[in-house]
Amino acid sequence: MTEQEFDVAIVGGGMVGAALALALSREGFTVTVLEARHPELRWPDEGFDLRVSALTRASQHLLDNLGVWTAIVADRATAYRQMHVWDRAGFGEIHFDAADIAEPDLGHIVENRVIVRALWQALERSEVVCCAPVKVRRLMHEEDGIEVQLDDRRRIHTRLLVAADGARSQVRELVGIESRSEPYDQHALVATVHAEHGNQETAWQRFMQDGPLALLPMRRDLFSIVWSNRPDEAERLAALDELAFNDQLTEASESRLGRLSVCSDRAVFPLRLQHAAEYVRPGIALVGDAAHVIHPLAGQGVNLGFLDAAALVDAVRAGRDARRDIGELRVLRRYERSRKGHNTATQLAMDGFKHLFSNDRPALALVRNLGLGVAGRIGPLRRQFERVALGHGIELPSLSRPRW
Repeated sequence: MTEQEFDVAIVGGGMVGAALALALSREGFTVTVLEARHPELRWPDEGFDLRVSALTRASQHLLDNLGVWTAIVADRATAYRQMHVWDRAGFGEIHFDAADIAEPDLGHIVENRVIVRALWQALERSEVVCCAPVKVRRLMHEEDGIEVQLDDRRRIHTRLLVAADGARSQVRELVGIESRSEPYDQHALVATVHAEHGNQETAWQRFMQDGPLALLPMRRDLFSIVWSNRPDEAERLAALDELAFNDQLTEASESRLGRLSVCSDRAVFPLRLQHAAEYVRPGIALVGDAAHVIHPLAGQGVNLGFLDAAALVDAVRAGRDARRDIGELRVLRRYERSRKGHNTATQLAMDGFKHLFSNDRPALALVRNLGLGVAGRIGPLRRQFERVALGHGIELPSLSRPRW
């Protein structure tokens, strides 16, 4: 068996893990990425990824600081300048416009695979050692770090092991960090659809009894939809023939964009709330979905993960500058303190929205409609919502700030 030594080993080479690896390498750390499947970096031009992210300005800054934002925009990214949210019944709706806060847009909708491709292409030009496909078999704590045993009989010795391996994190399970997990009793149906009246550079979201319908703009007349529903209803919608599905989708959107027509496969996945009890242990850190999973209604999942990555970079850099071992608990606690509270607050807010809007009680319906109506008419309040949508309102890690 061979053994390699690294400052940091990252298990998981998705968006968050790849961004973290690139950032740490640029800080002078030796880094390896251990990924179970080599990501697909080529695909036909006419197809679209069913999984997309609504990137905030903070995420855009991070990707720009890592030198990949230009490649993402050149590949495929759609800016949205407005957002329209309305309730299924009543008069409540609110409209956001980037012009209100003198911004060029409210964010970008980008296919997940486009982000991964840009990051992995940058990794290939970096000093990061990418190992894929490979799986972790065993972890062993040692006095000066952690030994990672891989399924190809290699051994990795690292001062810091980062779990970026998703909601079902193997690393989190191996080190015994508990995670609170609650199903939402909702499944999300995702697809790409054509809109008769174009996307109008606007993200649309309608709250209905069984879950929200989000339409995220892609190109001029396309949307990526995330339609949350009861599990049985989501499966029924996925099984409908195209004509019947188009009819029901158009009705659900109240025809605000004309007729909607599906132009891709449809996929369904379950939704759940999940949060790790701890983000760190000696020599261990959890980031992204390995640490927290939220409802996709506001598209904040990957943005929280990117903030995790940026905060962890700040923490380990500060630890190195203080001449401490980057795997020390006191070093990693700085990361946990900076992110756990914000992630918890975001989870609670999304969970609250989910329960408030997926409820037909007359009193709550009145509160919803009054709230949306009032917020839409009070300029300062609406502008504050717009700033939050951009990712403002918290102390940002270094990588999530603009370079100028």
